[in-house]
Amino acid sequence: MSSNLITLPRSLVHVEGPDAEDFLQGLLTQSVEGMAIGQCVYGALLTPQGKVSADMIVWRSGTAAFLLDVAEVFASALVRRLSLYKLRAQVEIAVREGLAVVAGLGIAQPSSMPRFSGIDPRMPDGALGWRFLMDGGSAFKGDLGPYESLRLEVGIPDLCQDAAPEEVFGLEALLEELNGVDFQKGCFVGQENVSRMKRRATTRKKFCPVVFDGAVPVYGTPITADGVELGSVRFRQAGRALALMRLDRALEARDNGQTLMADETVIRLDPPAWLILPAEKDTV
Repeated sequence: MSSNLITLPRSLVHVEGPDAEDFLQGLLTQSVEGMAIGQCVYGALLTPQGKVSADMIVWRSGTAAFLLDVAEVFASALVRRLSLYKLRAQVEIAVREGLAVVAGLGIAQPSSMPRFSGIDPRMPDGALGWRFLMDGGSAFKGDLGPYESLRLEVGIPDLCQDAAPEEVFGLEALLEELNGVDFQKGCFVGQENVSRMKRRATTRKKFCPVVFDGAVPVYGTPITADGVELGSVRFRQAGRALALMRLDRALEARDNGQTLMADETVIRLDPPAWLILPAEKDTV
């Protein structure tokens, strides 16, 4: 079973104190109100303009405590950003040492009891497997290839490597599709932009899987149709890649019989059934 357990390059930011729930509830895109201890949800901290500062899986670790499961490269910046919002809130914010984030692919379960466990909340059907917070997780460090292949197969972006810092808006990062935003909760940072894009259906640029034969395009290769740039290639492996593109224009080009190209490689759109496609009226 251990071959299906992979320690991820993640850090845990600990937020604890009497005001921890209210503090995070007013900042993050997803609701944390009333979460049970051990429950996890997916969400993000946005900039006031609505771009993703850091996405994360939020675990409730105690009555007044949360662990934010975030990419290692985002952890220090997230602590600083949250601290700017602290003001008089009674919370302590710091990177938590001693726990590892472990992905369980398939039906893998760790032999030792994890501190917390749950199905990856971005895909509640289990398509992304399980997630564990555990002591001794470094024992599963190794090849990330199987996990990366799985997320690419499912069509899930990893914003720490598939986008530049604060490059994409919340809905462009697929927060809606991946259960990362609660449209019914109260205010959060960047809410105005998220609500407007949702209400007006104006999310035209998105991540979308593409497939191809032949040479693997390098990261950042422009995607074009009849010489017009539509976006660029991001994470890729043999035969498949994630692209960030004007999906409305890419769909229109495909439907008009135009060939999508990444350098010399012909690519084809392969949107998953759960991806919300741009409305036809938004292809202007």
